Amino acid sequence: MKTHYWVRAASSDFTGILPQPRSGHTAVDIGKSKIVVFGGLVDKKFLNDVTVYDIENKLWFQPECTGSYSGGQVGPSPRAFHVAVSIDCHMFIFGGRAGGKRLGDFWVLDTDIWQWSELSSFGDLPSARDFAAASAIGNRKIVMYGGWDGKKWLSDVYVLDTISLEWTELSVSGTIPPPRCGHSATMVEKRLLMYGGRGGGGPIMGDLWALKGLIEEENETPGWTQLKLPGQAPSPRCGHTITSGGHYLLLFGGHGTGGWLSRYDIYHNDCIVLDRVSAQWKRLPTSNEPPAARAYHSMNYVGSRYLLFGGFDGKSTYDDLWWLVPEGDPIAKRMITSPSEVMSENRNTTMVNDTLSGTKEGQMEGSAVFELQKRLEISVLRFNPEKIVDEMEDREFVQLASRVVGEGAVEKREALRDHWMKSTPRSITLKELSPLLHDYQRLITRHNIGKAGSNLQPAKYGFSGKEAFRFYHVRNASQLRMDDIPNLLEEYKVLLSSVRTN
Repeated sequence: MKTHYWVRAASSDFTGILPQPRSGHTAVDIGKSKIVVFGGLVDKKFLNDVTVYDIENKLWFQPECTGSYSGGQVGPSPRAFHVAVSIDCHMFIFGGRAGGKRLGDFWVLDTDIWQWSELSSFGDLPSARDFAAASAIGNRKIVMYGGWDGKKWLSDVYVLDTISLEWTELSVSGTIPPPRCGHSATMVEKRLLMYGGRGGGGPIMGDLWALKGLIEEENETPGWTQLKLPGQAPSPRCGHTITSGGHYLLLFGGHGTGGWLSRYDIYHNDCIVLDRVSAQWKRLPTSNEPPAARAYHSMNYVGSRYLLFGGFDGKSTYDDLWWLVPEGDPIAKRMITSPSEVMSENRNTTMVNDTLSGTKEGQMEGSAVFELQKRLEISVLRFNPEKIVDEMEDREFVQLASRVVGEGAVEKREALRDHWMKSTPRSITLKELSPLLHDYQRLITRHNIGKAGSNLQPAKYGFSGKEAFRFYHVRNASQLRMDDIPNLLEEYKVLLSSVRTN
């Protein structure tokens, strides 16, 4: 099994409007062309927006949907912890929760024309519920298991025919799993694999079950079998994801509990693989720091990469996007390329040394720029610091400042800087990295290099040697590594404090 690398998505990986923070949302694959994100929860607000990732064009967008109305809006009412399953170009939505109310409505979104339809189904209709799990059976049917109806945990199995819109409650013989919610359910060939969840009375479970009898042509009697596989099994959890990629099923994250006399919450960020060939659990070898632990996120398989979005860790709701890629993937090179190699690769693509301004290196030796280069122990700067724009001309900076505070140009600028002074590395979002890096470089240029003949003294900031202004030479935020963010934020705070003091 190849070593994989976690790499925080860079602004250069995508174009368009990124999805806002959320957990309890769904993100379904429509063929190999797009991922459709729907609903979720953030700060007690339930969502019903649709955000789409166009895989080929690396574009995030929000389609203008038409169709059936609910509560005066097109599409389903806001919700989280619902189920969503794709069949061909259609995304089917069932249930979920809005506030303290469990939902039992049934919708479909045609992603070819972006049209919502509320469906009137018949047969054995499932009760309203949240935290259920569902999966497609071939290209026509959907199977749904379990959930929570507000009064009890459920262990029922329903099958929906998406052509006739008829629900059938499956009559299962023999031993059945304990009722639960927050579990995962994934069709693997002819079986539904169900793992984990929170059970009746509150215990979190780590059992794995297989359900047969879902394929009509097999003519099997429906029945559950508990599987006890060898290897390094995951700890009990709920709110995790299981994503199919090749002959592996990748389990990531989730919510568990620890302690004995006193129980406490634990959130996970480990990667465990269920190898379908050897039928055993394995730990996925990863070579760098994973994203923050979380549950009720989404994970999709894009080519040979996994894409993680959102989630909740008991305190914070995330909007970060992460790639999990195998070694050899171009994205993995961001993590394994040394700073000197990165600089070497960029010498031919950036304006440096003599090319920068037509001057020779000997003519630069007396300049503040050359002094900075010597102190940083680097041979080049990747861009002309004179080209760094003013705050009010920096569109990303201005837009981000507008979201942080209201009107007033100066107030916006300083309010955003105050926001960063109070931020932690884990609270910095993907959208903030580029404006933060540019403002960091702006402070250095304006208050050090910008002063003609100034003698750079990084030691006055508490920096020394290679630690001094180490991110000044970074051309854009996409070149930052995950472990750069704490150091960048720390240096920024020291720089800004010094500037404000002086």
